[in-house]
Amino acid sequence: MCSVCGCGVTTADGPRHDHGQVPGQVRVLGHARPAANLVHVQKPPHAHANTHANADPAPPGSAPLPTRMLQLEQDLLRGNDELAGHVRHHLREQHTTALNLVSSPGSGKTTLLVETLRRLAGRWPMAVIEGDQHTSLDAERIRETGVAAVQINTGKGCHLDARMVHDALHDLPPLPDGLLFIENVGNLVCPAAFDLGEQARVLLFSVTEGEDKPLKYADMFATADLVLLSKCDLLPYLRFDVARARELIARVNPDALVLPVSATTGEGFDDWLAWIDARRGGASTPCAQA
Repeated sequence: MCSVCGCGVTTADGPRHDHGQVPGQVRVLGHARPAANLVHVQKPPHAHANTHANADPAPPGSAPLPTRMLQLEQDLLRGNDELAGHVRHHLREQHTTALNLVSSPGSGKTTLLVETLRRLAGRWPMAVIEGDQHTSLDAERIRETGVAAVQINTGKGCHLDARMVHDALHDLPPLPDGLLFIENVGNLVCPAAFDLGEQARVLLFSVTEGEDKPLKYADMFATADLVLLSKCDLLPYLRFDVARARELIARVNPDALVLPVSATTGEGFDDWLAWIDARRGGASTPCAQA
């Protein structure tokens, strides 16, 4: 369980995430804990700070749950942000560019990432941190390209956090003047709140989803530096209105660059790779919105 968003469990001595591959145990990057140590933390669904501030007082004799959970949320996010700053400083010292890839499930993150790694092979040192609730399937696909990958399984957790990225970096080779791709858990809600120490956040928005996603998941779209309209090769077979999607993205985040891409046909990959190259140089992207 994420202690902030209420999607899993936490132990008495700190957050834990169930890797799912070892029955009866909970793991964080390979460190096992007995499942008996799990302590459930109850929290109202979607109980964020703006709702907690105006929460009704607890009935006499009951614990002030909303206030306590608000404090827990603030403390955990503060701790995450501090560690994310440490990760960012460490990566900058190595001149490593970190990109956080976020999306809903099934948007094509891994497929796009595999094609990206193949096209960039030999240009820079690269590595990948893979986030999924269960299995190591995506990390195995990445390793087939020859690029090092660390798999993080979050179990009941629905996002990566800065601690997970920090620990995973110890299992990866240094990337001087290189690229680190962080493929987050497929989820358009919780990852929006967690800084991982990345330089930029890349949101994949599949054309197989509805055009209204930017309004439904505004927090995620508002935090994106780049929106990739993925699976564009399927547009002839769908009723996805690209112009409407762009309009809604701009309404939520007028500064986000939007690029249509297809890992199947290669559409948009020149612009996508040029954007990455510009990020490596610390310059603003030269690509105009397509």
